Amino acid sequence: MTLIDVAIVGGGASGTTTAFHLANRGKKTCILEKNISTPIKTCGGGMSAAVQQWFPFTLQPIVDEVITNVEFSWCLTDKVVADLSEDSPFWIVKRENLDSYLLNQALNSSCNLLTAFNVVKIKKKSNIWEITSLDGRQIEAKAIVIADGSQSKWSDFFNLGPKKQNYASTFSGRIRGRGNVLNGTARFEFGIVKNGFAWAFPLGNEVNIGMGTFLDSKNSISINKILNEFLPDLGFEPSEVTGQNAKLRIWNGHSNLNGEGILLVGDAASLCDPFLAEGLRPSLMSGFEAAKVLNCWLDGNTKNLDEYSKIMKTNWGNSMAWGKRISQVFYRFPKTGYKYGIKRPTASKRISQILSGQMSYEDIAKRVIKRLLFQNLKSQS
Repeated sequence: MTLIDVAIVGGGASGTTTAFHLANRGKKTCILEKNISTPIKTCGGGMSAAVQQWFPFTLQPIVDEVITNVEFSWCLTDKVVADLSEDSPFWIVKRENLDSYLLNQALNSSCNLLTAFNVVKIKKKSNIWEITSLDGRQIEAKAIVIADGSQSKWSDFFNLGPKKQNYASTFSGRIRGRGNVLNGTARFEFGIVKNGFAWAFPLGNEVNIGMGTFLDSKNSISINKILNEFLPDLGFEPSEVTGQNAKLRIWNGHSNLNGEGILLVGDAASLCDPFLAEGLRPSLMSGFEAAKVLNCWLDGNTKNLDEYSKIMKTNWGNSMAWGKRISQVFYRFPKTGYKYGIKRPTASKRISQILSGQMSYEDIAKRVIKRLLFQNLKSQS
């Protein structure tokens, strides 16, 4: 059996990003993907144009819409609009197109791909990882990257990531046509989803429709009820949408994302934003940073992979710690949050800048939390 440098479990955005940057540096890399082809993925597909910094090739070919305005509403009224035209734009992509595009870049850099490789066993023998698929195929590697998403069982198996997983209940789908959704405008609706929000992202000749709830993932979302309210406001009939439910891991505290020769990236690492459910930017960031640390380790320039967890804590986790606190306050008192948070002259702009990667929650959190708690107490007195 040929020994490779890195085996990557999962061929999504984070896994293919990691694979490209490793293969591009000459490392023997293989993606282990349980599917035969890239499936349709109806998730929101929103990401900051700032993600371009992590790639030496342009991502423009798979960008379906450039968002220059973000519209917020409360119960379909009381709308405010933030202009992103002077900031880093927000891109909307079809996830299956992004994944395929990144996979092709990795394959063109001499990364290998094994499909229908459903990993059922991972064990380490004498510092070498042995990965076994359901059909009995095996591969050996010096390092392993877990990149198989929110349903991954391997983070708990290897005692990596948050000690307790926190999930958002989500629904995401697509509708053909544009309804009355304006070009370059993303919509966030905060009033009709308990403990969460609904969204509408233009996507070429389609619109991505979704919703998520963040404080009580044990209860299901009233999908049909919300669609019956939300879609007519967008110029669609509720029956026109097709989509799927999902449990999405969200950030739940600083945690160790690496072990000896093993790393977690993307949703498997529970990196998703706990307030606005942004998942693509941390997925691509983690893939880039994981590959950078792995390259140093494989070259013998560092003794372990601990730097990866430190980098992700600094570059992402510190902001998400404040994002979680904002989420806990905002979604408990959403009407107050919308009135004294989103509707403030600068607030919608700040949210847009967070989505575009220009600001972090840390920059605004203390003021926002203090203001929301004060206004809620004031309204109750």
